[in-house]
Amino acid sequence: MQITLICVGKIKEKFFKDAIDEYSKRLMRYCRLNIVEVADEMTPDGASDAQVDQILTKEADRIVSKIPAGAHVITLEIRAKEFSSEDLAAHIESLGTGGVSHIVFVIGGSLGLHRTVTERADTHLSFSRMTFPHQLMRVILLEQIYRSFRIINGEPYHK
Repeated sequence: MQITLICVGKIKEKFFKDAIDEYSKRLMRYCRLNIVEVADEMTPDGASDAQVDQILTKEADRIVSKIPAGAHVITLEIRAKEFSSEDLAAHIESLGTGGVSHIVFVIGGSLGLHRTVTERADTHLSFSRMTFPHQLMRVILLEQIYRSFRIINGEPYHK
């Protein structure tokens, strides 16, 4: 299975990069992983609704241009359905057995995702109602994908 993460912004902190590298290495035995970073837009302090929409539109255009045809798209959204680790594993497994060979996870920037991206999604996923830095969310997502493959393969994982 091919797993792609499309993420707005770059990772700057070494500790996040190290964690991403570690989970990327662990995932190599279960899937082909590709992490795609698209540029984020600077958000001025006190941005108007129109400015926010313009920023989100530019980021959305970059995101959508990176989504391969035929991929199952899962967007990370605060107000989406929350999955347990077992739920996510079951979802990934059912996609694979259902013939999906490519899953794309999308992590937005500091303003979230434009509606054109969420409307393109096949699944909307929330990790929590809390807000996390998108750099940390990338690490959390990779860990949960890794955990999902461990669950799918009947391998031990920390409960």
